[in-house]
Amino acid sequence: MAYQALYRVWRPQTFGEVVGQKIVTQTLKNSILTDQISHAYLFAGPRGTGKTSCAKIFAKAINCLTPVDGEPCNHCDICRAVNENRLTDVIEIDAASNNGVDEIRDIRDKVKYPPTEAKYKVYIIDEVHMLSTGAFNALLKTLEEPPAHVVFILATTEIQKVPATIISRTQRFNFRRITPADLTEQMVKILDQKQISYDEPALQVISRAADGGMRDALSILDQVLSFGQDHVSLENALEVTGDASDRQLAAYLSAVFQQDLDQALQQITQLFANGRATTRLIESIIELFRNLLLQQNSPELVASLNYRPLPESLKPFAAQLSTAQLYQMIGFANETLQQLRNSTHGDLFLEVLTVRLVNLLRETPASAVADEQAVAVDQTLVNQLQTEVQQLQEQVKQLKQTGIQSPATVAKPKKTSHQAAPKVNRQAIYQVLAAATKEDLSAVREVWPDLLDKLSPAKRAMMNVSEPVAASPAAIVVAFEYAFTLKTANEDQTLQTDLKQELNHFMNNDANIVLVEKDQWPALRQDYIQDLHKKKQQQLGEATPTTATEPEQPAVISQAEQLFGKTIIKVEKD
Repeated sequence: MAYQALYRVWRPQTFGEVVGQKIVTQTLKNSILTDQISHAYLFAGPRGTGKTSCAKIFAKAINCLTPVDGEPCNHCDICRAVNENRLTDVIEIDAASNNGVDEIRDIRDKVKYPPTEAKYKVYIIDEVHMLSTGAFNALLKTLEEPPAHVVFILATTEIQKVPATIISRTQRFNFRRITPADLTEQMVKILDQKQISYDEPALQVISRAADGGMRDALSILDQVLSFGQDHVSLENALEVTGDASDRQLAAYLSAVFQQDLDQALQQITQLFANGRATTRLIESIIELFRNLLLQQNSPELVASLNYRPLPESLKPFAAQLSTAQLYQMIGFANETLQQLRNSTHGDLFLEVLTVRLVNLLRETPASAVADEQAVAVDQTLVNQLQTEVQQLQEQVKQLKQTGIQSPATVAKPKKTSHQAAPKVNRQAIYQVLAAATKEDLSAVREVWPDLLDKLSPAKRAMMNVSEPVAASPAAIVVAFEYAFTLKTANEDQTLQTDLKQELNHFMNNDANIVLVEKDQWPALRQDYIQDLHKKKQQQLGEATPTTATEPEQPAVISQAEQLFGKTIIKVEKD
């Protein structure tokens, strides 16, 4: 007899032999036992998960002459005829090649004839989503009210393409991807029965490559057996699937995490020289990134789940890398995987991905130090706030004990060092106000949120209580809500340098930054206007003698309106 592929030889003949679909098979068996046979079923799920096999088993079971607990006996004339594909009452139709209206009309005309041998006439329509719109419409009425002796079983891998009107007329069963453990168990069973030796890691490689499909797993196993002369070895499984060993992937990722770009690219070159597939490599890399994330958050979960094992050499990096870095790495790898679908230069994309991963680690500091510094600075701010709260509570307590006195007799509490009003650089502020415009201030406020995003978490937290209040092409004034944050910002030269660099980057200029307390800003602005007014009056007095005629619009008012807008300025006569 001619050689048959493993997936054909080991096709399940009973519900009990179906792997990984216990819910579906148990429901179908119960419907047969209770004689609750529906007129139409819809089997949906990934390829190679047992949809067509279950449809044929169900067709045998409902027509079997001697069923046992809802299972076909596989010995009666009906069961043997179905197994040998010679029972005319079980009709298999491939919708991919018979998707026209005429084929469906032919079915609609023939369903009225009773079965010749069996109890039910069963129509199995595979890949039903390939039917045309007209074919679906022709099937609707027949599918809704077929004769009592007809059962339709529709199978599809793309349920989203099946019209809702069809789905609503059927009993829907969702077939799941088969777990790697179940795939491996079935392959072990087959190899043991065939008395073929194997390496356990090789079966795990095949299970991962099969992506939840039993047919794919057996097809790959068939290839490995042919390639390796009746022995399933890890090397042969890697060659056939295009996957890389855990040792090779660990060496590659170790070089990436250590920012050794030359070594990482050499590992990539070696993998391609051994014929590894780019898609499988990137999928494996994403799996290991995922395992590192789980290792960071729940090492016990990694051990309990049936995932690809995390090599011991990579486990220390789970503590060194930040969660944000791993998220970005997974995003980079997934982007590359999407790009590969439209390209034939897989090696180029993987090399670019390697460079991106290394540069990410070089640009972003390792998490622990930066986070600890941010927490330390934030804790300093919290401690200062707590000190102020305690002082206020003490003052309230003293007032309650002594009784509320008149304002004249209540002694004002002394200002502590952090409450003292900070020194103001009036000259720098006046220079900004002299050239400030509303347009410059609007431009700065527009980029201010983006500027803060460029700062570290600690510095961003400090600057969140500040805002630009005046701007000129040469400088801007930033007002702080609290005096102690202003003091901290004035003492932090790194913060001021970062602010200036980011501001100059966004505004494309060389502007300086002047810091001021928010409560002091209105008085400073008013003082500047008064000084400006006095200077203008002096200039007018020197230029012209005093007359009874009052100027129509003093220059100081025009300049104030230019700075702050006409809606804010109110002119009152003395």
